[in-house]
Amino acid sequence: MPSLRILATGGTFDKEYDELTGRLFFRKTHLPEMLGLGRCRLRLAVQTLMMIDSLDMTAADRLKILRAAKRAPEKRLVITHGTDTMTETARLLGQKLRGKTVVLTGAMVPYKFGSSDGLFNLGSALSFAQVLPEGVYVAMNGRLFDWDAVRKDRKRGVFESSRD
Repeated sequence: MPSLRILATGGTFDKEYDELTGRLFFRKTHLPEMLGLGRCRLRLAVQTLMMIDSLDMTAADRLKILRAAKRAPEKRLVITHGTDTMTETARLLGQKLRGKTVVLTGAMVPYKFGSSDGLFNLGSALSFAQVLPEGVYVAMNGRLFDWDAVRKDRKRGVFESSRD
């Protein structure tokens, strides 16, 4: 049985670039490829919930994430998510989910661009999820935040503590 489950929701993490139209789009999650590149040796399950931009995420989509987290047999979860509304999903999970350790992560640059922070963020989130106590967290660019003390600084393109 897997010791950890990854729930994929899309976001910049999983976007691809269409060279003909110049648009970003979704096909399928890049998680299996990323886990292979990272030589991940964890027993884990990967479950795709949706492939959408987090700016398009609705309340119903967030409830779907909450239900999937509650139903997951694993007590430790990583959720890949678009960075624009990651804190909103973290807030819902933090308020409604008990008995699990959940780490949300994403990327500022699509993985397929080759210069993405996604692989580093995924590895960090997987590590954090294995050692943190029950709760909901956001892991971005080597930093860890509690669900109720994080914000995205859109001008600088970084996540920071809202307690500072």
